[in-house]
Amino acid sequence: MLRPVGDAPTQYAQPVGHSLPPAPGRPVAPPRHRAPRRPVEPPTEVIPRFAGDRDDYEDPQDDLDHDDLDEGAGADRHEPDYPPEGPLRKVVRGTGEALITLGLVVLLFVVYEVYVTDLISAGKQDDVTSALDEEWKDSNTVAADPQREVKYDLLDGKAFAKIYIPVFGADYKFSIVEGTTDKDLETGPGHYKGTALPGEKGNFAVAGHRVGKGSPFNDLDLLNSCDAIVVETQTSWFVYRMLPKNSEVAGWASRASDPRCKDVVPLSGAYSRTQGQEIVLPSAGEVINEVPYNETEVPDDQLKPLMTLTTCHPRFSDKQRLIVHASLAQHYPKSDGFLPPELKEQ
Repeated sequence: MLRPVGDAPTQYAQPVGHSLPPAPGRPVAPPRHRAPRRPVEPPTEVIPRFAGDRDDYEDPQDDLDHDDLDEGAGADRHEPDYPPEGPLRKVVRGTGEALITLGLVVLLFVVYEVYVTDLISAGKQDDVTSALDEEWKDSNTVAADPQREVKYDLLDGKAFAKIYIPVFGADYKFSIVEGTTDKDLETGPGHYKGTALPGEKGNFAVAGHRVGKGSPFNDLDLLNSCDAIVVETQTSWFVYRMLPKNSEVAGWASRASDPRCKDVVPLSGAYSRTQGQEIVLPSAGEVINEVPYNETEVPDDQLKPLMTLTTCHPRFSDKQRLIVHASLAQHYPKSDGFLPPELKEQ
């Protein structure tokens, strides 16, 4: 039931959930549907752009930087104040710069010795080989005449024979020149003057560089006993085989089954000190004697045809010499199309 409210004109309080009753005599209007009210968005707050110069902005970190500097020093805050350079500091810096320069010079020298000199020597080797091939064009005529004595044209720096070491690969081939001076050895392996010639009794001795300048004997330490060393001349092929090493002499009988060792035996008598491979001092010139290590005269009928190869040891050093001794095992006269079967050994 509705009650009057106060002294005001008659009004009716609207209970929750109900409408007021219509006035008497008035038609009842249909209820109107109101559109739902949209939520009111708060106004967009515009943050004003910082109008000051960025250079005027004060970074709190600057205060920390200023604390690290002495007050009133006037020094640049980005550059530390280094102590003055004393004599010791100058010496240390100068020594370091000198060592760096020296290291670069040594590096360039090694590159020159190992690579550049190889290219230079390869050109010289090609030249003497071409000249030797031209000289050998009439080799068949010389070989066909057994009464004609073979003579070597031994001139300093000129090639007169070729050397092959099959175990070093099918492309291993160098022309041997006369002489062992620095100039001669820049061209290729050099024959020690006064020693025997290929195939002759005595000691056919040849020297060669191990590193740089063509490096003909770089792998000489890899040779094993009975390995073939083939020498070609204008009229002949001579096959030398490396002698047994000192450590192999006692049990050499076990190598008899190896066909390559058929003509290789440990030497005795005047040759008892002659081994397949050894290391000696540069002053040991007796290794290229007619009978190695023997200063006494040996009768001609006791002489053996040997070949001796010498090179520096170890690599990149000339403190010692690596020596290889080999004995003559086969001889083949040259003919058209013939190559010694030993050239195919690997």
